[in-house]
Amino acid sequence: MPEQPSNQPPADRSDRSSGSDRSSRSTSGDRHRRLRPSGGYRQLRSFQVATLVYDGTVDFCERFVDRASRTRDQMVQAARSGRQNIAEGSRAAATTSQTELRLVNVARASLDELLLDYEDFLRQRKLRAWAKNDREALEVRAMGRALDQSDLSDHSDPAVHWKLYSRWLEHPSPEIVANTLICLIHQTNYLLDQQVSALERDFVQDGGYSEQLAAARIEHRRKQNEAGQPAPAPHCPLCKKPMALRTARKGKQAGSQFWGCSGFPECKGTRPLDG
Repeated sequence: MPEQPSNQPPADRSDRSSGSDRSSRSTSGDRHRRLRPSGGYRQLRSFQVATLVYDGTVDFCERFVDRASRTRDQMVQAARSGRQNIAEGSRAAATTSQTELRLVNVARASLDELLLDYEDFLRQRKLRAWAKNDREALEVRAMGRALDQSDLSDHSDPAVHWKLYSRWLEHPSPEIVANTLICLIHQTNYLLDQQVSALERDFVQDGGYSEQLAAARIEHRRKQNEAGQPAPAPHCPLCKKPMALRTARKGKQAGSQFWGCSGFPECKGTRPLDG
């Protein structure tokens, strides 16, 4: 396969920020460690390959798809959706496993839509589609494995990824470019499938965010009790005044303790003792 001149990826397509990743965890800006990590999506291999697919699709449509065709916009939007939803899912991980799973699956569906567009492009123009074990397809997949095993200082740099695949992505033949992007979409989908399996496994083993938050709260109270420190009084849900520990004198709950508003009888706000 002939070598082509290596250029940078199309400007303003893969990363519009030249600064640091604001969604990544910070060791200096966060005063409290979060219950669950989130962000850091730029280090996800799925996001890195999805970025390459997005950049490659924009360039492909610029060169080979009619500007008046609706397919052009649909392909770019599908590629962008695949990339953006991986990032959004990673950000959502701090507070909800379900949203993270849903967004990753949306990314997977968007890339499946894009995959069909590339397959349609080849079929409708009577161009050859590479089989899984064709020499060209194996060469593209081998590049991904080589990248995983490399000692690059920053695996998240989209310019580095583009340069590694540039001999295919910048090739003048639409057949070669389309088949290369199909290979990269398959790689991304495989990585997303692995990501979904890991998320589902973690959810079954560790529970969702609400369960983890409740467990952390119970553990905090246990440590307070062991240290002989009374739990701080909550605030009234109605007037926000501090609450006082009270004992029910009559009714079905007689003898049980609960939190009552310190502004009683003007305010009759209550909370259960363990709420």
